[in-house]
Amino acid sequence: MVSTGAIIYGDRERFLSFNTIEHPLVLQLGGDNPGDLALCSKYIEEYGYDEVNLNVGCPSSRVQSGHFGACLMAEPELVANCVKAMQAAVDIPVSVKTRIGINELNSYQYISDFIEKMIEAGCSVFYIHARIALLGKYSPKENREKTPINYEAVYQLKQDFPESQFIVNGDIISLDAIEQHLDNCDGVMLGRYIYKNPYILAEIEKRFFPETYKHKSRSEVIREFLPYLEEQLSKGISLYGIARHLLSFFHGVKGAKLWRRHISENGTKKSAAVEIIEDALQFIEEE
Repeated sequence: MVSTGAIIYGDRERFLSFNTIEHPLVLQLGGDNPGDLALCSKYIEEYGYDEVNLNVGCPSSRVQSGHFGACLMAEPELVANCVKAMQAAVDIPVSVKTRIGINELNSYQYISDFIEKMIEAGCSVFYIHARIALLGKYSPKENREKTPINYEAVYQLKQDFPESQFIVNGDIISLDAIEQHLDNCDGVMLGRYIYKNPYILAEIEKRFFPETYKHKSRSEVIREFLPYLEEQLSKGISLYGIARHLLSFFHGVKGAKLWRRHISENGTKKSAAVEIIEDALQFIEEE
C-alpha cells in the first residue's frame, strides 16, 4: 500500500516504478480524498499498472490516524465516492480490499450493503480479508490472532453478487485450502504464506497452472534474479533493501541457515554487491 500523499508530494518514481517482468501488477492506494485518489490513479495508469486497488482493510493505528484503511468501512458513502472518482479517472480496473466488518459494524447485512454500494459505484472486484477488524483494541497482529476467520461470509457474498469477483484472503496456508476456496470464490490472495516460503509459488503454479509450469530449482531462480539485482544496485538501491526479502527463499533446504546468516552479516555493508548472493548460494545443498 502507498498513500496518496506519498505519491503526490513524494518521490513518485520511487513509489511507482517497476520492472516489466512483474506484470500483471496492481498498486494499492491508501487515502480518503476522492480527488487525490483520482489523481494518483491517473499516475498509476500512466506508469503501466494493470489495476488500482483501494485499501479499506488495514487496521493499524497509524493508518487510522490518516483516516484510511479499515476505519473507512464505517463511511460507505465516502468510500463509494472515492471509487467513483477513481473509476472516472482511469480505464484500468478499480478494485477494493476490505474486511467483513469492523467493531460493532460486523453483521453480514452490513458487509452485504457495503459491497452493494461499491458495486453501484462501479467496482466489480473485491479482495476480502475474511475477518472483522477491532479498531482501537488490537494491533494488526492481534487482529489476525484474536478475531475469528469467517470464510462463509465471503462465499455468501459471491453467491449474492455472482457478477462480481471475490478474492478471499486470510490464514490460507496450504494448497488444499486454496483449492477449496477456489470452489467457492474467484480467487485467493496470499500474504504471509508466500513471504515465509516464496518458493511455494512454484508449487502453486505446478498444481493450478500446469500448462505454464516449468520446473526450476530455488538456486536457478536466484541466479536468474541476479541481473535484476545488478540493475537495481546500479540505480543506487541497497543490496540488503532487496536481499532481506530473499532470506526465507530456501525455507526447509539444507544450508538455509547459513544462507540467511551470510546475507544478514554482509548484505548491509556499503560495499555490498551481487557477489554476496553468489557466495551465499555456495552454502545451499538442494536435492
